Amino acid sequence: MKKSFLVAILIVLTFTSCAQRVGIKALEPAEVDRISQTKKITVTYFDNDRVGLSDKVEAKLAGFQLDNKKYFTIVSRKDFDNIISEQKLQNSGLVDPKDAVKIGNIIGAQAIISGHVSSPSIQDSRFYEQRVRCANSKCTELSYYNVSCMKRVSSLSADIRVIDVTKGDVIYADTLTRSSTDKHCIDDSRVLPSREMAGQYLANAIADSFTYKLTPHYKQFDVALLEKPDIDYTDRDEQLLKVSLTYIEQGRYDKAEKLLMDLVDATAQKSYVPFYNLGVIKEAQGNYDEAKEYYGYADNLMIEPVEEINNAVVRIESLIEKRKRTMEQINR
Repeated sequence: MKKSFLVAILIVLTFTSCAQRVGIKALEPAEVDRISQTKKITVTYFDNDRVGLSDKVEAKLAGFQLDNKKYFTIVSRKDFDNIISEQKLQNSGLVDPKDAVKIGNIIGAQAIISGHVSSPSIQDSRFYEQRVRCANSKCTELSYYNVSCMKRVSSLSADIRVIDVTKGDVIYADTLTRSSTDKHCIDDSRVLPSREMAGQYLANAIADSFTYKLTPHYKQFDVALLEKPDIDYTDRDEQLLKVSLTYIEQGRYDKAEKLLMDLVDATAQKSYVPFYNLGVIKEAQGNYDEAKEYYGYADNLMIEPVEEINNAVVRIESLIEKRKRTMEQINR
């Protein structure tokens, strides 16, 4: 009983000691930068594609939207197949860059995505898991026993290539591999996925990963606020800080900002806490330049290193640069 009570106390202390945090949603550029110059694309039928990977890639690229705006224009693959037939070109899955230039110019695509898919593989292995049960009707004693189980590891890989039709070179080429692990024991109701089911699941994961590399995306993370005074605060100053944190927690950044500005004035601009928290508000609102300014004020007032401020100064510079690159990709 005492042990359980102490554990409960530790859990409460752990959660109550955590600093209040604010969720940040930041826009990041696509990993493959050059794809932003070739947004009119066609996706060929991948070689040996028994899992429909090319269909999944085409659907995800066609459906990708950023702030409710389509990012890519998809050129019908039927046009691609017709050109392959008419020009008597060999389609071995991974399109040759020289052929891509000729095909792309005819069908009006800026980039061609092609690929080769491996056959889904499955590896099964048996093992035992220990179970426990009552040894008598009153359960005063326990007995242990083993049950037979099966582990199934499924994997799938695909070679995918993106060719710039205008320049006739490869924008992106990589082998993407995904695997999954499932298990089934004789005393549970779980069912191991078939090769076909696993292949579909893994193909979808590969398509997601590939799409992620080619598209700008939002990244979400949390930033800690400063909750304690760094200099001597009056009772009113402490109340301003406390209430501002409450408004931030409620998403009322307008009210919190006003209170923090009052705190800046009340402390004669000598406290880095309100400046830092103002920076977090502006960062959460996407106003990176203002956030950088507030973080700069906090940094100048800081005497001994403060981890939150140091991280913020570095992070905001990175966010500004990433947003610049992202906007260049979007507007091309």
